[in-house]
Amino acid sequence: MSNKTPSKDDYISLIIGIDASNLRNGGGVTHLIELLRIADPFLHKFDHIIIWGGSETLNMLEEHSWLVKRDISDSYNGLIKRTFWQRFYFTQAAKDAGCNVLFVPGGSYIGNFSRVVTMSQNLLPFQMSELRRFGWTFFTLKLLLLRLVQSYTFRRANGVIFLTKYSQDAVLKITGMLNGKLSIIPHGINPRFENKPKKQLSISDYNDAKPFHIIYVSKVDQYKHQWHVIEAVASLRKLGLPVVLDLVGGSYIPALKRMKASINILDEKQYWVNYHGLIPFSELHHMYEKADLGVFASSCENMPNILLETMASGLPIACSKMGPMPEVLGEAGVYFDPEKSEDIFRALHYLIKSPLLRMKLAQDSYDLSRQYTWQRCTDETFKFLNEFKNEKRIIDV
Repeated sequence: MSNKTPSKDDYISLIIGIDASNLRNGGGVTHLIELLRIADPFLHKFDHIIIWGGSETLNMLEEHSWLVKRDISDSYNGLIKRTFWQRFYFTQAAKDAGCNVLFVPGGSYIGNFSRVVTMSQNLLPFQMSELRRFGWTFFTLKLLLLRLVQSYTFRRANGVIFLTKYSQDAVLKITGMLNGKLSIIPHGINPRFENKPKKQLSISDYNDAKPFHIIYVSKVDQYKHQWHVIEAVASLRKLGLPVVLDLVGGSYIPALKRMKASINILDEKQYWVNYHGLIPFSELHHMYEKADLGVFASSCENMPNILLETMASGLPIACSKMGPMPEVLGEAGVYFDPEKSEDIFRALHYLIKSPLLRMKLAQDSYDLSRQYTWQRCTDETFKFLNEFKNEKRIIDV
């Protein structure tokens, strides 16, 4: 039993302020929803949480007696207006509310609050090789500006959360060593995706009436390489294999045009390529249930939630060897170069011809996925936030 006499700081109530002003959709909002759904004042040692954000985001959050929502929809419409609000209003609002720690999961903060913890959830601004895929467009300039703002935020923050070791190393190559504390806390997986691996059949058990379904869930984008996957599946079809490709996700218009051009050349009648577009997240697990094999061909990720969901769905996986994917999937997949359709073909063919290999890897990846829980993410996040409630000032750079 410890004989340490508690200091007055041990009794400081932790009041957490959250800046959700730039979280509107995607993984950032999912992370926030799950974090606050599981949060428990007694277990996670906080008094209450005050969150500032747009009405659309706030409405997605469950109601709790300890959660105070501040709607700032009229104050942050547009980057310039939001920056002005954050710089000249938000910091004082957080101070007036008695916040001990300010949590900025969106990664961008230019105010001067005394204790700030932030997150890196978007790696694209920090990888120039990936930015070049977009050419010199307004989108590229926006991402370069985001790199400057987030680098400034990370250097001044008291703490920075990364989702993978790969993403931490990639960011530090740009920012240099940071002054604050660092922590790697991966996201979790919604239990809806959990589906024990099913028996894997020989490809000879499939035919045109009952084809073998390959699924790729991801936004159609310049670094997602859907066109290379289509070319690889076309090569499988030339071997006479009864395979079809299901593509699911929203789109970046220039990339969508490129993907559709590939479809028009290789499957003009759309006999074996099915582009389903964006499917509500609440319904997405049903797409995995219908699939026989998952493919993930991205070349730039921070924490590939889609890969986690594919793993939890009990599917064998052919996966990009780039980014943090090997860190997440380990030895439970067959890897390929996402920029080479012939290498994607090799990986897919290798899996398809061996039901025993598919069964083993599906079980391995399913087992591996079970360590990625939102409970773990929440516990580790609040433990990290609690480390800063007594810090005296923001980091100087």
